[in-house]
Amino acid sequence: MPHYKVASGRSNLVLAQKVAEHQGIHLSEVTIRNFCDGEIWVKYEENVRGVDLFIIQSTFAPADNLLELLIMIDAAKRASARRVTAVIPYFGNARQDRKDQPRVSITAKLVANLIARAGADRVITVDLHSSQIQGFFDIPLDHLYASPVLIKALGKLKLSDLAIASPDVGGVKTARAYAKRMGGDLVLVDKRRPAHNVAEIVSIIGNVKDKNVVIVDDLIDTGSTFVQCAEVLKDSGAKSINGVCVHPVFSGKALDKIDNSKAIENLFVTDTIPLIRESKKIKVVSVAELLGEAIIRTHDNRSISSLFEIER
Repeated sequence: MPHYKVASGRSNLVLAQKVAEHQGIHLSEVTIRNFCDGEIWVKYEENVRGVDLFIIQSTFAPADNLLELLIMIDAAKRASARRVTAVIPYFGNARQDRKDQPRVSITAKLVANLIARAGADRVITVDLHSSQIQGFFDIPLDHLYASPVLIKALGKLKLSDLAIASPDVGGVKTARAYAKRMGGDLVLVDKRRPAHNVAEIVSIIGNVKDKNVVIVDDLIDTGSTFVQCAEVLKDSGAKSINGVCVHPVFSGKALDKIDNSKAIENLFVTDTIPLIRESKKIKVVSVAELLGEAIIRTHDNRSISSLFEIER
């Protein structure tokens, strides 16, 4: 048996179980309870002294998911784990990564500080909303990309005359990498945000007429921007619209908007965040193998740079 253990919080237990299965091990037994007032209590039910411990927990809303991760890290350090690695498939609060107006918090930096102060020795995460968040951490961070598993899923559609669309300027680098790997043209959808969760599409840079378009985004929240983007591209002459989204946040009626959209044919997402319900248009692909391989290589002190596919 490997001298490392994998534990999981409650935010994404199914993904954690898949990671453990990929490695041929069982998840370490952890008891997590809430008192009547909501207070979280954590206890490791097996010895973790001297162990290389990996804790899998996404930090999407509610904030209890983040607090649960911090408590699990603290409990592991107090139980004398040799090294604690926080495996965070979805790093929440990442959209608050800069002070873009007066008197606001840079919450992504705050959360990075909390994770380090709780006792984490290392972080593994997938598709940060902004790559510069890596610099917010004062501990080593490995930034993985879900592009290999998503491109593999897209390949099964056997699309020709391909165009890869980025719904905003921030996603151009990722879209360009998809276009290079899949042999398609690059298209940019120029949008403005007059308010939170409100977007207005101004123009399309690039040709989509008679093209099979794939919209690439790192996360979808309310779904309004993504659906609007798909409809504008369809009205501009696109032959078909498929989508890729790493983190399916899907707030409010996002799933209904996607299901009811006549423009969108398929939307491929990963399991960094569990879906609240099934959808006829949404196809889930797992990042369990990617995370499992990263955990094994980290434990063995081997390079994981070959997993950074998107930067090639």
